[in-house]
Amino acid sequence: MNCLIFDIETIPDVELGRRIFALEGLPDAAVAKAMFARCRQESGRDFLPLEQHRVVAIACALRSREGLRVWSLGEADSAERELIERFFDGIERFSPDLVSWNGTGFDLPVLHYRALAAGVQAARYWETGGADSAFRYNNYLSRFHWRHLDLMDVLSGFQPRARASLADVAALLGFPGKLGFSGAQVWDEHLAGNDVGIRRYCETDVLNTYLIYLRFELMRGQLTRERHAEELERVKALLRGSAEPHCAEFLRAWEADP
Repeated sequence: MNCLIFDIETIPDVELGRRIFALEGLPDAAVAKAMFARCRQESGRDFLPLEQHRVVAIACALRSREGLRVWSLGEADSAERELIERFFDGIERFSPDLVSWNGTGFDLPVLHYRALAAGVQAARYWETGGADSAFRYNNYLSRFHWRHLDLMDVLSGFQPRARASLADVAALLGFPGKLGFSGAQVWDEHLAGNDVGIRRYCETDVLNTYLIYLRFELMRGQLTRERHAEELERVKALLRGSAEPHCAEFLRAWEADP
């Protein structure tokens, strides 16, 4: 079975901000500032409504019979539509089980809105049993099905008050966590032209999510202790074999943890 662990990074959709708030003529930074200010006024926080997010990175870890692979879709300068098309095309072709951290509450709804806006087709993802009966009782859309496993949702028992952050759960289990970069920095890093750094950060979130998933599979008896140890070593081998600096940093932080 193919298992795809994924994470997205987003920035304010300043073109949408210009339209809905009548901010034509302002530069991107000023439009985003106004969007955040409006959001704080209405909700008391800086986190924009999901339809106001634009996707700038989608990172994936694929565990298949061929092994383990971690990468970001497209290139650092790829258009948003290309990233979204690549994501849903992978689902269309391989029907992997999806694993995320807060994918139900953030990543997938954002991808829904952005795919809708871009006219991206995703028939397999939206299948609920009409064309394939195997999806009737196990599809990507039902909160309580296993074709998409939102670890944050499941581990909290679907209770909002019991939710924990990816960084805190990674720390609880002795995994590296955020490595000095957080989602709050993505917009500033994008303005500074550091989309490569954003993609690398997104990949480390995927690595943390995958490691938590492996521990979860051990807990629920889907992995033996021996298989779990083998899978951890597989991740470490992938990191050792990578020339990417964030992979080396992730491995150092992981192996340094007592």
